[in-house]
Amino acid sequence: MERLPTHPGERPHESDASPGPARTAPPTPPPPATAAVDARGIVTEWSEGARQLLGYPPSEVVGQPAARLLADDAGTAGAAALRDAAGRERWSGTVALRHRDGRRLRRELLAHRRTADGPVTEWLVVSAVTGTPEGQTPAGTPEGEAAGGGTSGSGRLGEWAFRQAPCVMAVFDADLRLVRANAGMEQVLSLTEDQMRGLRLPEIVPHPVSDETEAKMRRVLEGGGPQQLRAGAGPAGTGANDGWSTSLVPLEDPAGHVRAVCLAAHQRLQEHLARQRMLLLSEASARIGTTADSGRTAQELADIAVPGLADFAAVDLLDAPRHGGAPSPAAPARPLAATRTAVRSVLDDGPTASAAGTAGTKTLYPALSPVARCLAQGHGALYDAADPDLLRWVRQDPGAARLLGSTTHSVMVVPMRAHGATLGVALFGRHRHAEPFEADDLWLAEELTAKAAVSIHTARRDSREHTSTMTLQRSLLPQTLPDQGALDIATRYLPAGTRAGVGGDWFDVIPLSGARVALVVGDVVGHGIRASATMGRLRTAVRTLADVDLPPDELLTHLDDLVLHLSADESGTDDTAESAGGIGTTCLYAVYDPVSRRCALARAGHPPPAAVTPDGAVRFLDVPAGPPLGLGGLPFETFETELPEGSLLALYTDGLLAARDHDIDEALDKMFAALARPAKTLDTVCDRVLTAMLTHRPDDDIALLVARTRALHADRVAAWDLASDPAVVARARKHATEQLTAWGLDDAAFITELTVSELVTNAIRYGRPPIQLRLIHEDSTLTCEVFDSSSTAPHMRRARTFDEGGRGLLLVGQLARRWGTRHALTGKTVWAEQSLSPG
Repeated sequence: MERLPTHPGERPHESDASPGPARTAPPTPPPPATAAVDARGIVTEWSEGARQLLGYPPSEVVGQPAARLLADDAGTAGAAALRDAAGRERWSGTVALRHRDGRRLRRELLAHRRTADGPVTEWLVVSAVTGTPEGQTPAGTPEGEAAGGGTSGSGRLGEWAFRQAPCVMAVFDADLRLVRANAGMEQVLSLTEDQMRGLRLPEIVPHPVSDETEAKMRRVLEGGGPQQLRAGAGPAGTGANDGWSTSLVPLEDPAGHVRAVCLAAHQRLQEHLARQRMLLLSEASARIGTTADSGRTAQELADIAVPGLADFAAVDLLDAPRHGGAPSPAAPARPLAATRTAVRSVLDDGPTASAAGTAGTKTLYPALSPVARCLAQGHGALYDAADPDLLRWVRQDPGAARLLGSTTHSVMVVPMRAHGATLGVALFGRHRHAEPFEADDLWLAEELTAKAAVSIHTARRDSREHTSTMTLQRSLLPQTLPDQGALDIATRYLPAGTRAGVGGDWFDVIPLSGARVALVVGDVVGHGIRASATMGRLRTAVRTLADVDLPPDELLTHLDDLVLHLSADESGTDDTAESAGGIGTTCLYAVYDPVSRRCALARAGHPPPAAVTPDGAVRFLDVPAGPPLGLGGLPFETFETELPEGSLLALYTDGLLAARDHDIDEALDKMFAALARPAKTLDTVCDRVLTAMLTHRPDDDIALLVARTRALHADRVAAWDLASDPAVVARARKHATEQLTAWGLDDAAFITELTVSELVTNAIRYGRPPIQLRLIHEDSTLTCEVFDSSSTAPHMRRARTFDEGGRGLLLVGQLARRWGTRHALTGKTVWAEQSLSPG
């Protein structure tokens, strides 16, 4: 008997080769029979081996139905084979064929689905060689070591070792055809040795890796020595598998000639699994937490876990997330309520597809269930099908029984925790994977679940902050527009649609003395609660400065100083990105006087307002562009213009012009066109502007204020020049009462006389000429104004018991709705307003 070399390249000693009777070389087996059949069942290829097997030349077969090659009584079996092959990538089985001479042949066929050059799918059908004649040793296998052969104990041990080796082993002859395959090879490829014998590896497993392996086997036959590959044939012949290491070893005869190649493949299971886990974890970093939607994040967790880690996954979020420090070692005494948020299974139906429920399903976990225990302990756990806790849970909870079914053999329960809060639980199970979960799988599941939990926690926190910021923003903006007669006004505010949150855009309408109205639009840098709080500070400051009746440029100068102070106060905060205190904030301040129909404006880094005259002409008001607030030391300029009655003013923040889908010139054209179109109401104008400018939620906040001017005509305003003489006080009272009678306001005469008398007396006594008295009649307000050229402002004081004066302004303050002083470049105006009764 010949002995195989102990090691590759080892040659037997001369004493090992005993002389014996001469042996004849076994005949060369015929080539394998191969054919191709398209989706219609027509033969498209016919090999020489097929001609030798069935006797048909290619001219009689190619282009003909393959069914003609089946035996007469095999039609039903052939149809069954076609049904069995439907939807599969490979099929094998025994089929009765008809030889050209009429003989009936039963052959093992192996068919691979393949795609030709076009979109047509066809089958490559392979038949092994006709077999080895009885009593003949398969080519490439030494005598005495053939299957079933060998009478010596060493021969039987060698055969047993080959068949039962824990790795995949196969022997290929000098023509690179398989002559032997052990049980491991049969199990991995799901083919028997008889089905593979006589076939080349690319015919057994059509794949580029098989071609590479065969090329290296040829190199071995040519004396290239042992070869190594980092991949091998995949399970069930599906192709390459990176979890294998393949060795190709030459088999030499006693003379040292290479007669065959031994293929041995070892599965690097742990190394492969570790690499797969790392790849899955890396993929999860990109796929989990792509949106701020908690439900979507939970589904992303389930999708990444199945099938890479588990056969099914279910993610449940607690109805009320629990916050706390260290987890408790004991399970809670009460059931836990949760909502099934995501489900994924490798099966379209079965125990985990429908039984797992759908998103939104309510789930109640018993107090002593594995889920409740893991949530209480704060870490995950592994369970097999025989675990007492799992069995008790299945008996107590019908939902658990439906979820796990009868085929699930391994379960992982992993709490979803982030920043000290328990948000929910993720369940993973295996019923198709034969291997149970192990500790490394639990580690991977906890890592994946932690990523999802952090994303969900962040999304919920951002949502709460967004809601709080929106509430704060809404509370700081004007809830209602003030009652005034100078302007018709409509406003809109749109928060940003991005995750950055609400910004600090604001608008305001402030009634001033003398029937005037101030319009304000501003934009605080940044987003979130801090930007909204800064906006509230600045809006309050603008209102305070407006009450002092400062000109627009002086008001912005004071506001600039305030922003500098806010920045200095916040310079020590940790959040440097949001600690500018409003530096870079923009603001536009405008004052409209309905008596003179003039508008004074100043801006600090803000876009200029648009004005539309009654004839439909649209233009930007040429307001000098001052610097943004918070830079300090740079001047602001006031611009004045006269607006005809019925003119339109549009004030806005830059978010209106910062749309993604058009440039600035196109945006301005759209805004001008929307403003120029006639409209019955200003609300319609606002809606038209926003519709024209926006095709989606804005990336930045938008504040829009549209105002139409009114005018107070001469019949509503009366003015008199007065001499600086105490005797003129009586004449001033007479002018006032006569004018009130002309306006039909006799009921207001007493308060008006007292107010005129006090203000004119103070102007004569403490001021300087010229002196002017003016009465302004609005719908529900009467304003009395006295001007003199002195800049000294009156101050209210309380008269002592024996003082003869000092009570006049106190009485005015008690009788008027409000009063104050308005300074001009030269002189001042002291004014007092009183409300008129509805009659």
